[in-house]
Amino acid sequence: MARYVFAATLVRSADGGAVVAVVLLAQASGKPGWLAGLLGAAITAPHVLGPFIAPRLDTAADGRKTIALSAALHGVLLGAAALLLPAGPAAWPGLLLFISGIFGPMLTGGISSRLPAIAGPSPRSQRRAQGWDVASYGLSGTLGPAAVAWIAAASSALTAALVLAGVAMIGAVAVLALPRQSAAGPAEEVPSPWRTLGLIRKHGPLRRTLGLTVSVAFSVAGLPIYAVAAAPACGGATAAGLLVAAYGVGNLLGSAGLMVRPLRGNADGLMGALSMLVAASLLLVPAMPSLQASLAAFCLAGVANALFFAATLAARSEYAPLEARSQVFVWVGALKIAAGSAGTAVAGLAVSGAAWTPLLIGAVLTALTSVVSAVGRSRSAGA
Repeated sequence: MARYVFAATLVRSADGGAVVAVVLLAQASGKPGWLAGLLGAAITAPHVLGPFIAPRLDTAADGRKTIALSAALHGVLLGAAALLLPAGPAAWPGLLLFISGIFGPMLTGGISSRLPAIAGPSPRSQRRAQGWDVASYGLSGTLGPAAVAWIAAASSALTAALVLAGVAMIGAVAVLALPRQSAAGPAEEVPSPWRTLGLIRKHGPLRRTLGLTVSVAFSVAGLPIYAVAAAPACGGATAAGLLVAAYGVGNLLGSAGLMVRPLRGNADGLMGALSMLVAASLLLVPAMPSLQASLAAFCLAGVANALFFAATLAARSEYAPLEARSQVFVWVGALKIAAGSAGTAVAGLAVSGAAWTPLLIGAVLTALTSVVSAVGRSRSAGA
């Protein structure tokens, strides 16, 4: 598990910090703001294509090599794009970043698909390991962007991007140190990406896993937008950073709690209950009367999201068929990222009316999805 957390944190930091590195480098190179945004999107939007290379994980004799190659290519392409970006037009760097983004889901859901075999056979060890995995996501989501910003301030944006590319390369080597796992089955027995998506749609627990994951990802994406919009009333721009940091602390606290006391019970039911907790935390945030209370509410939202995320990892592990497990992990992870991007865009538009509007939209969407999932679950139980 120590090797897993180390490798996962490295490759996910390289993936999570890439957008910040690209935007900072584009701005430092004199590119207009709209182009910096497009370049940032160029590395996140292709995540939805990740599932189309995921079958290789289920058929490869050694899936570690597939993940390591993805991390290495991500690093090489990111480094090459960083070197080209200040020197001329953005078309070629943009293409390299787009290709790099295709490998992103292999560094998130792809490596998570290795966890069930590493954690051991007992349900308790599986749930505790999922807590460690949530911690890896939280650490990388904080360390990656923070390290990029710090290096860019201390040296240059180009240096930050190249260091991030190097981290991806080191992470690729670390992945190879994980235990080897055999292929899920012969290539002819592994379903295609579209068949896997159809399997998710037809299988009740997996369908609910995807639906709840997407709705929660869309909803919590509004928290940073709200933090920026509410910052003037809370004391200035510094407040926005504090609020987002409190959310990150909450994620880490939630994952730490999961390591001590793993989730218990049916993963399908846990997801529904914990998604309602996320919805409630989103409604709580704008109701807070002071910065201190808002910090506590953001922290609670982070805890709720960490618990919910662990439940979705458990659901993917327990309900995905062995011959398509990696693809299920990657599909859910890729669509989660896409939903988060859409949530950020919608929140940016909605916040112009009132700062709390994105959180209200997210809370209502998540609560409705949870109710629909509960109805589907009860019908399945009664069938």
